[in-house]
Amino acid sequence: MYETIQIPSDCVMLFNVVKLKENIDISDVELTIGEMCNVVKESYGNPNGGFIAGQVFKYSGFISKEGSLGDNGPEEDHHVILTYWKTFEQHEKSHANNIFKEKFDNLIEYTKEAKELGYEMLWQGQP
Repeated sequence: MYETIQIPSDCVMLFNVVKLKENIDISDVELTIGEMCNVVKESYGNPNGGFIAGQVFKYSGFISKEGSLGDNGPEEDHHVILTYWKTFEQHEKSHANNIFKEKFDNLIEYTKEAKELGYEMLWQGQP
């Protein structure tokens, strides 16, 4: 569950921001998110499926003054689901899966906003 992941440089990353409805806590949807992630891992985590790895983050309230520009007001509480794929098309195929759609629909019941943005990697490195 907390294993180190290696991200190949020729992948795409999907950045999913999820804002929960008022009075809904992550503990209310944790199982649903886990089930969604499990469908992806089990169905698409093979060499032909395209899924590389995923991560889930909770916004912790800090904003870098050194790395931010402009008038940045307070952010709403939110969670981020990052998934790494060989191709965007493989990602889209996974989300067309009926079992995944059912799990995602369960999450949407508790969500006031969700958006998933796709990115191509330009650079990565380590010391």
